[in-house]
Amino acid sequence: IISDDNSKLDGELVHKFLTSSYWAEGRTLDEVKNSIENSISFGVYKNDRQIGFARVVSDLTTIAYLMDVFIVEEYKGKGISKLLIKRIFENNRFKRVKKWMLATKDAHSLYAEFGFKKIKNIDRLMEKVISRK
Repeated sequence: IISDDNSKLDGELVHKFLTSSYWAEGRTLDEVKNSIENSISFGVYKNDRQIGFARVVSDLTTIAYLMDVFIVEEYKGKGISKLLIKRIFENNRFKRVKKWMLATKDAHSLYAEFGFKKIKNIDRLMEKVISRK
């Protein structure tokens, strides 16, 4: 089952997975919970146990940013991440979105199956990283 009901999410499981990932190391439990509350989040469940997660930050019209996608280790390689991404793109809230973005170090081929490509004009992108310790 894939659900966008935040009340079903296991915040501690999400926090544990994310803080062991290369992209979210060091996030506090409070930061993870706050990011879930302020995004459109999706949980993947098998027998009422959460086995996956993803969230989208979006204005629901011009841009959506897919992030924090994961499937727990014992369920990887079974096509569940593809199903999760497919369901996210089928969600009616995103039907007007014109541009999707994401960042990945090692899942380019997965996202290419959904039409993602390397950014053509990467020199136009900028970032501002704020360290709050």
